[in-house]
Amino acid sequence: MASKWPSPKPTRKIFTISLIFLLCICAYFLGLRQHPSSAIALLRTTPCTTLPNTTTTTTGGKPNYFPACGMEYSEYTPCEDTKRSLKFTRHRLIYRERHCPEKEEVLKCRIPPPPGYRNPFPWPESRDYAWYLNVPHKSLTVEKAVQNWIIYEGERFRFPGGGTMFPNGADAYIDKIGKLINLKDGSIRTAIDTGCGVGSWGAYLLSRDIVTMSFAPRDTHEAQVQFALERGVPALIGVLSSKRLPYPSSAFDMAHCSRCLIPWPQHDGILLIEVDRVLRPGGYWILSGPPINWKQHWKGWQRTKEDLNSEQLAIEKLAKSLCWTKLVEHGDIAIWQKPINHLNCKTNPKNTNNPPFCKPQDPDKAWYTEMQACLTHLPQVSSSKEIAGGKLARWPERLTAIPQRVSRGTVKGVTEETFIHDSELWRKRLSYYRTINNQLSQPGRYRNFLDMNAFLGGFAAALVDDPVWVMNVVPVDVKVNTLGVIYDRGLIGTYQDWCEAMSTYPRTYDFIHADSVFSLYENRCEREDILLEIDRILRPEGSVIFRENIDILTKIKTITDRLNWSSQIVHSEDGSYHMEKLLFAVKNYWTASPEHSNQQGSKPT
Repeated sequence: MASKWPSPKPTRKIFTISLIFLLCICAYFLGLRQHPSSAIALLRTTPCTTLPNTTTTTTGGKPNYFPACGMEYSEYTPCEDTKRSLKFTRHRLIYRERHCPEKEEVLKCRIPPPPGYRNPFPWPESRDYAWYLNVPHKSLTVEKAVQNWIIYEGERFRFPGGGTMFPNGADAYIDKIGKLINLKDGSIRTAIDTGCGVGSWGAYLLSRDIVTMSFAPRDTHEAQVQFALERGVPALIGVLSSKRLPYPSSAFDMAHCSRCLIPWPQHDGILLIEVDRVLRPGGYWILSGPPINWKQHWKGWQRTKEDLNSEQLAIEKLAKSLCWTKLVEHGDIAIWQKPINHLNCKTNPKNTNNPPFCKPQDPDKAWYTEMQACLTHLPQVSSSKEIAGGKLARWPERLTAIPQRVSRGTVKGVTEETFIHDSELWRKRLSYYRTINNQLSQPGRYRNFLDMNAFLGGFAAALVDDPVWVMNVVPVDVKVNTLGVIYDRGLIGTYQDWCEAMSTYPRTYDFIHADSVFSLYENRCEREDILLEIDRILRPEGSVIFRENIDILTKIKTITDRLNWSSQIVHSEDGSYHMEKLLFAVKNYWTASPEHSNQQGSKPT
């Protein structure tokens, strides 16, 4: 007769199972630290490591997807909506400024790409070509035909590089400028183009290592900024009107206006005073087109000699009142230079010909901030040869040199050590990102990047050797304004409130980086509204990296599932023991149907 063993006690059984479970977890985390890539692969394939699906579902068990908007919203820009703008005054073009929808007007649907939408040409081919169906507008091909802005060729547009004042091409035009000021020694790195057309000036400056912030209003020149972005050129919708441009003071080495038709002398010269605010000490202002060289062009411009001469004299007088020096006028191009300091700039409030210096204020505050007809103070100097704020390093050394605003201690809490640590941190993080998304290392896969919370621009700086550009956003809600530091590094960016829409067209960006954006806006606005805006400005098959605490990431993923994105939460480069995690997401391809219905299209084979 077989002996009968007593059954184990329940407590001992529970203890044994718990011990085995804990040993399995320890083994997993040990493997995670030794082989992070393998662990990430496990996260993608192993059911036990997948987070619970908290997606809102219908009775049929399918995700409650956001619906598609109608095709009339395919190019919807919420804060520059042409219908809403008509409610505002045309005085000083105020109706073309940002006017965002009220909370109850915000759309809760996905902006549809047009039927036939396809990924843009890779850079540098995209500089010269764009798919017609991506931006189906032909008006500029007729309106600007003799100026070589854009040519329609079957299923694509071609950009010969022409402009109103450079019909023979931006390259030749820039060469002319380069004979008047030095564009090759790295002293000029950041530029701003007011009234940019389709962005050809900025597009051709990139080959000279000069990055340009191009902007133009959403106006009768249909889709001009959209064309620039489709070409892979930095651009925003914007207008010189009553509010400051969304950039810090002393940001740009060069400003440009080529027949931009801006009435510079009007309204006490306030628009040129705003250009002075964003120009660096010693920066250049380039003007071509009316009224420059009016003696040759007055008949073609259909204006009288007296009118054009009067306008030029008024501009000359205004520039002199800003203490600018006219360097040269050669042919159709005139160039002025801002002084390197204000030591010898005498302004007299009693003299109506000279704007007074501004009262103490924050010259970098530029989000819905009213322009002022006063001269922004430059930092004090001890001699007339000293550059106010300090001399910037030339590019490319400027990228890694300690920014002047940091070395002067004018950015609260940001020290030289902070800057060096941040630069090293983002080199490490980008290297880790590439192990998860290997397409980040494929030239041509991405071109237009957006960093939604850029801090010191470390993410963009780590990408500098890639064929990409980054729009660095400093949210207006952060405690410390660091956008000036980003410009000091030779990078570009803008201010933004992420409770509102960005001043750009749908499908602008190929890659979006969102570090701590949702924790910053916790309880300030709806997460789904921010994510719907990201969906609006992200191209089909574009990628996003969210970086947040795991609790916030799971809530974000719930919404990205409803956007019909593919996404996966993974550990950060710091490993499994840190609460900060990453959500890698891809916006799945879809378009409106050919019948312009609200149905999602299928991916073409």
